[in-house]
Amino acid sequence: MNLLELFARTLDVTLPVFAMVFVGLMLKRLKWIDSAFVSTASALVFKATLPTLIFISLIKADLGVALDVSLMVFFAAATLGQFLLSWLWAHYRVPRQERGIYVQGAFRGNCGVVGLALAAGMYGNYGISAGSLLLGVVIVMYNAFSVVVLAFYQPGQSTDWRSLLKHVATNPLIISVFAALPFTVFAIPLPSWLITSGDYFASLTLPLALICIGATLSVSSMRTGSQVALGSSLMKMVTMPVLSTVAAWMVGFSGEQLGLLFLFFASPTAAASFVMVKAIGGNVALAANIIAITTLMASVTVTVGVFALRLLGWI
Repeated sequence: MNLLELFARTLDVTLPVFAMVFVGLMLKRLKWIDSAFVSTASALVFKATLPTLIFISLIKADLGVALDVSLMVFFAAATLGQFLLSWLWAHYRVPRQERGIYVQGAFRGNCGVVGLALAAGMYGNYGISAGSLLLGVVIVMYNAFSVVVLAFYQPGQSTDWRSLLKHVATNPLIISVFAALPFTVFAIPLPSWLITSGDYFASLTLPLALICIGATLSVSSMRTGSQVALGSSLMKMVTMPVLSTVAAWMVGFSGEQLGLLFLFFASPTAAASFVMVKAIGGNVALAANIIAITTLMASVTVTVGVFALRLLGWI
């Protein structure tokens, strides 16, 4: 396979995902969808269609393949490492009042939508099922680390662990993972009509979520973005994926495992980071800029990353 064919195969994975993001951006500019639609659709995805997608994919999965403990442990360790490294960097290079937002933007990826969509496009059912189990790990870590770092740099805020545990325990994505495990482990069958209906409903998830991401992008806000936003975005989209993926390769991951890890590492900053910053009265403009910049960067960095890994023969 020559370089042109390899690059074309890479675009087959990444272009459909990011094309939907830009469709959302255009629909918003054409005023075919509005903020009310985005708010309702985002809630529908988070509370219903994405949990359904995770549940259905897990009950169909071969747990012996999807449940990869070494993959989950490494991903958790890498997430911790990214968090600590971005915090250490911010301590020396970022103004104190913006450090918490910088750190959250630099390590908290949108794995639940963009990462899962890329994994589905690249690895099919394996990508969704193995990725769903990784989500169960990372959702807990993202929420805990974000609360800690934002509270540390926000005057008058404290880490409310009871509230955090309640938030994690009631997260629909985590609930869907645990709800599906008994059906997968004990091979409990579900009626075929229920599976088919679930597939119909779950199929709304990725296009609807990606359109909502596009619709929330604000190109104008990026023009006034600060150096802090750009620095956090480069950390999230370039430094962290490169370091984490090389580390994964060095400890022995390759093929589908390494590809899945890279797609999750290379996901843009999660929209949930904006919600958390807003809740504590932080600099929401900075948080929004980081999300917008990383989402637009992802269309290039993910494509280049997948192409490079394939060229090296690592995936």
